[in-house]
Amino acid sequence: MAEKAWGGKFVEIWVDGTWEYVKRARGISAAVILAITDEDEVVLVEQHRVPLGRRCLELPAGLIGDETPGEAAITTAARELEEETGFAAARWEELGEFAASPGMLGETFRLFRASGLRRVGRGGGVSHEDIATHVVKLADVPAFLAAKRAEGCAADVKLLALLPFAVGQVR
Repeated sequence: MAEKAWGGKFVEIWVDGTWEYVKRARGISAAVILAITDEDEVVLVEQHRVPLGRRCLELPAGLIGDETPGEAAITTAARELEEETGFAAARWEELGEFAASPGMLGETFRLFRASGLRRVGRGGGVSHEDIATHVVKLADVPAFLAAKRAEGCAADVKLLALLPFAVGQVR
């Protein structure tokens, strides 16, 4: 039987026998956005991540219900896309729920594809965030990622969702 060993505002540490794992507090999950422009570009964000001690290249994302309990996942996705990147989407498609690191984390995320993008703001996140937005041709993603890694930037595992696009299997 699992027991909570520690709990903070956003995370909890649980122990089940000899297994230790982390869960989001209050059952919070995340919305992640695969935003593709009509010009076959992907919208990426780059920001400092404290646990990594460096900047990380990622798909735009945000926590569902962290500020507004009961907020719909699609509402979070739309809000976060605009806050982080300055883009709004005309069309949304939910691609499913996924677990990022199920051996250690109880966190899941809902993946959305956003299309029909238009620039509506500057992005960059809210006041305490320092988010850089990158708009990259899908065909250029592997080279862009290699260049960012050479600069010391980490890469979020969710960028693997771009591989079928980058090798021309999906349009």
